[in-house]
Amino acid sequence: MPPRDIRERTRLFALAVLAFCRRLPKTDEAREAGTQLREAANSVRSNYRAARKGRSRAECQSKLGVAAEEADECVDWLEYLRDARIRYDARLIQEAHEVASILAASLKTSRKNSARLKNLSNS
Repeated sequence: MPPRDIRERTRLFALAVLAFCRRLPKTDEAREAGTQLREAANSVRSNYRAARKGRSRAECQSKLGVAAEEADECVDWLEYLRDARIRYDARLIQEAHEVASILAASLKTSRKNSARLKNLSNS
């Protein structure tokens, strides 16, 4: 079962992607996709950490948005590698989907709370 702390979960996800990429074949198409996947996974990890330390609500939402987009990109690259029959890991694809969903929901909640607070201050 993955950890409930999303910061730890994104860290472990990036490490799992790294291990996955290390086992890719040494072909041009695998290297290209592996590099993109690895960079996206590390961006998920680092942008989520940055969002937690954001100096403002807007900065937090911006970093969270980047993390969510990069998580979705991870899903896309993993599915590409599967569909191209280069390499496949069902659990890693599932984790990528879950991380992307969690981050998207967090961003949605953050935006909703910002709008609610703005409405309260205008009342």
